Order: sequence, then C-alpha cells, then structure tokens
Amino acid sequence: MIFQLDQTNSVANRFIAEMRNVHTQQNPQRFRNNQVRLGEILAYEISKKLNYQEAEVKTPLGIAKVNLAKEQPVLATILRAGLPFHQGFLNFFDRSASAFITAYRKTDENHNFTIQLEHISSPNLDGQTVIMCDTMLASGQSIVQVCRKLQEKYQLKELHIAAVIASAAGLKHVQENLPEAHIWVGSVDQEMNSYSYIIPGLGDAGDLSFGEKV
Repeated sequence: MIFQLDQTNSVANRFIAEMRNVHTQQNPQRFRNNQVRLGEILAYEISKKLNYQEAEVKTPLGIAKVNLAKEQPVLATILRAGLPFHQGFLNFFDRSASAFITAYRKTDENHNFTIQLEHISSPNLDGQTVIMCDTMLASGQSIVQVCRKLQEKYQLKELHIAAVIASAAGLKHVQENLPEAHIWVGSVDQEMNSYSYIIPGLGDAGDLSFGEKV
C-alpha cells in the first residue's frame, strides 16, 4: 500500500511547500522544523495501523477504558539527512527504540552510482515493527539495500517506509523489491535528473538541514 499525504488537503501542504521553496530553505531551522512536523503527521497516520488492546486507566474519579498500542515500533533512519524527520516520529512514538544506518552514494564520472552501506546501530529487531524514516525517496536504491540488510539480520514483523518527497520511479523500485512494505509519503514527483535527484523535489535535504558537505 502507498499512503500519499497531499492527496487530501491539510496544513501539511504548507510544510511541504516551505521545504520546497528556495527562499524559506535559507533558514535551516525552519527547514528542519518542517521535517519534524511532517514526521509527526505521518507518525499519527501510521499509528492507526498498529495493533491495539483495551486497557484500564485510573482517573481521580474512576476507571476509564482505553485502547492502547500493544507495542511500540522501532524507528530507523539513514544518517544524516533523515535525522529531523526521524525526530518527528520520535516525538509521537516517544517510547520507541531507534536504529541508525550510515550509507552514501558512490558516484562515477558517468553519474552512475552504487550505495555504500557502512554501519548499522540497532536494537534487536526480531519480531518488531520497523518504520524506516528517510526524507527523500529518490531512486529507492538506498532504502531497498538498507531494508534488505535489516531483513537478512532480523525477522521483522512488519516494515513501514516513510518519506517527505518520493519519485514515482523510486516508489516503483521499492514496491518491486520490498512488496511487503507499507509506504507513507508526503508528496510524489514524476521525474528525476541524471544525478538521480527528484525533480522538482527540494534539493539535498542533508545539506539544507546541516550545511553543505566539504
């Protein structure tokens, strides 16, 4: 399944618009804050799909029956661009554990690239629901490679993938290679350039959040 946030009009449209806008991008704090906000919104949407059970809560005047999630998902992200987006999920799933992965593109002179996966810092994910949070889903290669690596090491209960902006080609790649994954995105763009950057996209999320690499 694919959930696309901007298919229904909401205040999230403004957060996405500000992230895309070359003028508001000049404020890194605002850019990061909008990623956090979108992470919170998508976390709320994903929370509807979790398993719940009835519990009792003692109030000053009696007992209230409420439905609470049976378990907390593990929140994973790829350093560094996904950190603010991940924080939004962590704000809502505030009892969740986190997993961090270091990966980068290695590009040749013809703009061809491979994904270099360096390190995974993770709790035990056996039997866990995992939400992979990454701001941009461009070609989909890094998401697929990272998720497959996790699946090789652990027996995941369920896999969710969340992004602010995705390309149509990237979504197709993920669906073909991770058919079991539930995909949650803010918006979908139809094109990528020769560098596999999403068009119109929003640029390099990591550089806009934390400063250009040297």
